[in-house]
Amino acid sequence: MDRPSHLDKSGRVRMVDVGPKPESDRRAVATVRVLMSNELLKILEDNTLAKGDAIAAARIAGIQAAKRTGTMIPLCHPLPLTYVGIDCEFEHEPPSIRISAETRTCYRTGVEMEALTAAAVAALTIYDMGKSVDRAIIIDQLRLESKSGGTSGDWRRE
Repeated sequence: MDRPSHLDKSGRVRMVDVGPKPESDRRAVATVRVLMSNELLKILEDNTLAKGDAIAAARIAGIQAAKRTGTMIPLCHPLPLTYVGIDCEFEHEPPSIRISAETRTCYRTGVEMEALTAAAVAALTIYDMGKSVDRAIIIDQLRLESKSGGTSGDWRRE
């Protein structure tokens, strides 16, 4: 099967025409880990950060980012998202927050970029709010965990 390409017959960049593709339910999940000091993790768990609730801000930022992915990533289609969810899980070894972003749509193209963008921007928001306590924060392991729907079917990270 020929895959749609972002290059035209002359090798120039173009946006893929998804018009002929059938709409289908699509879902993607991406994760990222934000590593930090024990001190910052405790502050975030206790919600005592001077700047406010970093986890709530990260959730909102992730949702907003997913909705704007088509305007930030060249050649990415703007999608009618039906759901964006951001979950943040505190982990103690190593001290970190694992962010999971889930996106859904019923459309002609997938929502992987929206999930990845949501996770990345949520992580950047944790960094931005936490940097006054810990400048050594590391954003690590941004990755797609799974996707479903479309002609290519389901995929899950091993």
